[in-house]
Formats: sequence, structure tokens, C-alpha cells
Amino acid sequence: MQQQSGTTPRVLVVMRHAKAEQGGPTDFERHLSERGRGEAQAAGRWLATQGVVPDHVLVSAAVRTIETWEAVAEAAGWQVDASHDRGLYDASPEMALDLVREIPADVRTAVVIGHNPTIAYVAHLLDDGDGDPEVATQMALGYPTGALTVFEHDGVWADLEPASARVVAFHVGRA
Repeated sequence: MQQQSGTTPRVLVVMRHAKAEQGGPTDFERHLSERGRGEAQAAGRWLATQGVVPDHVLVSAAVRTIETWEAVAEAAGWQVDASHDRGLYDASPEMALDLVREIPADVRTAVVIGHNPTIAYVAHLLDDGDGDPEVATQMALGYPTGALTVFEHDGVWADLEPASARVVAFHVGRA
């Protein structure tokens, strides 16, 4: 990840859960499909090759997002416990940003895993337009299951606002 002169920006990874089974007792209880497990593992391996190591993880409390995190973390070799938030399941983009703003100030790298359309909207909302234009174009073409965007933010989490983070990378985990 690039660094600004003399400062170490905070890194935020915003990820949509991997592919889930079509059915379940409820939407909240849907599990990842076999393909989804592969997507999440591919995303974890990719994040590890990018040098991303989170010290805080916020995950929707839905089964498929928890399973996505578990597969990502295992493939990346991370030993970080996730905070599960039921509110992230059906959060509006502004509510999701509010949850990110509550991340402790000492956290340098955070991962947030949630659902569309909120996650894609948050990713587009945060983009300040100063990042890699090719990466921003890829992100604009769609936000499928297993997609993630890596951002850098020069401020504290509490100051995260629309158009306040640079898009560094976009990746769609595919097995």
C-alpha cells in the first residue's frame, strides 16, 4: 500500500460477502455455497499478498458474512477476532459509515464485510477520486459477491466522510 510523506494512512477494506446458497431458513441464516468458500479464500490469499493485516474486523452478523470472514482469515493466515454487528445486515450506507467511524482510534487497518447494495454504495461514496483511475473504473463496472475495495484514509476513523479515502485496489475473489 502506498504511503503519504511522513504519515501512515489508515487502511480500510470494504468487502461484499462471498456467494451464498440460494435458500435457508431465513435470508439472515443463508450459508456460503461451495463457490463462495472458494471466493472468500481467494480474497484472503490476495489480501495477504497485498500486505493487508487487519487489527480490527467488523462483520455483519448474518451467517454468510461470518463464514466469508472465517474463510478470508484462514486463507490469509490472520488470527483476528471479528466483531459481529446485526445492524450491518440491513444498514443504510450512512449507518454503515457510522459503524466504521466508531472503530477505535488506535486501529490502523480495518476490514468491513457486509451486503449489497450497501457495501457497493459505501465503496463508491468513500472514493475521493484521487486513487488509481483504472481501479476505480473496475469497481464501477460492478460489485459482485466476493468483491472488495482497499482504501487509504489520512484521517482518523471518526472523520471518515464521503469522498475522503483513496481507492488503492479493487479485487473480486474467484477460486
